Amino acid sequence: MERKYLLGIDIGGTKCAAILGAADSAGTIEILGKNRFATAEAGSPRACLEMLARSGRELCVRSGVSPDSVCGCGVSCGGPLDSRRGIILSPPNLPGWDAIPAVEILEHELGIPVRLQNDANACAVAEWRFGAGRGVRNMIFLTFGTGLGAGLILDGRLYCGIGDSAGECGHIRLAPVGPVGFGKSGSFEGFCSGGGIAQLAAIRAREQLQLGKKVAWCASIDALTGLNAKIVGDAAEAGDPLALAVYEECGRYLGRGLALLIDLLNPERIVIGSIFARSERLLRPAMERSIAEEALSAAAAQCRVVPAALGEAIGDYAALALALGEF
Repeated sequence: MERKYLLGIDIGGTKCAAILGAADSAGTIEILGKNRFATAEAGSPRACLEMLARSGRELCVRSGVSPDSVCGCGVSCGGPLDSRRGIILSPPNLPGWDAIPAVEILEHELGIPVRLQNDANACAVAEWRFGAGRGVRNMIFLTFGTGLGAGLILDGRLYCGIGDSAGECGHIRLAPVGPVGFGKSGSFEGFCSGGGIAQLAAIRAREQLQLGKKVAWCASIDALTGLNAKIVGDAAEAGDPLALAVYEECGRYLGRGLALLIDLLNPERIVIGSIFARSERLLRPAMERSIAEEALSAAAAQCRVVPAALGEAIGDYAALALALGEF
């Protein structure tokens, strides 16, 4: 079976990685090797990109793959960026990466086509090609991690919008007031993200503590700042009523946000990663009730909401999926 060798590059605020993979004609992909290093270790953005290119070439040598047989390179990076011109535009987690011509630099270093996308779009392509979205033509991918980002596959193509801002549904306001996400109180991201769950939990725990009641997972007012989605999720999994109520509230707003997307885009599938994939049992009942209340019934009936399938390796698959260039 014919195999295409691919390089993937994942650029993050803390870590960067180069990944070597092989895709076959049956639509499966194998990760052959990976090199990681701290982003700050490289120094300047150009030096970081050059180090990533060297890491990619080293992976080829280590795996016995001729660099000349590598078909392309995909780069996944947090936005904002200009995917058409291949430029990274000052992402908040990458200080100093201001108007960096990443594609130009990497194509010069590697001598192969390079494609750049923001990380949510890249993950959408990966789940569509290799994960929970295989076989559909209209799919939405939601990150549901530290924040809430989205990638849109519409009519069998990745849709980015005129300025790479398509899918920024985390900015939608779902309530007049509420947890803050995307710089907006009551936003979709405010209710449905790791940071949002922590804020919801702090609000509900503070209420109980001020009433003189005990909270098993938050001993005092001083402990509120240390709350995170994992602490609350573990407590909910153990059956704690207040933690369960926090996840139910998150699930309710998740359903409201999804209902908007279902009505607007009429997707076949919505794939949700990270926290939803780990805590589906806690979130799904309230989510489904909200979808039933808010979405057009015919559109909701045509759409399945499923957890992402690629797990913790989604960043690797995302960069490699971009390298195929078939999106």
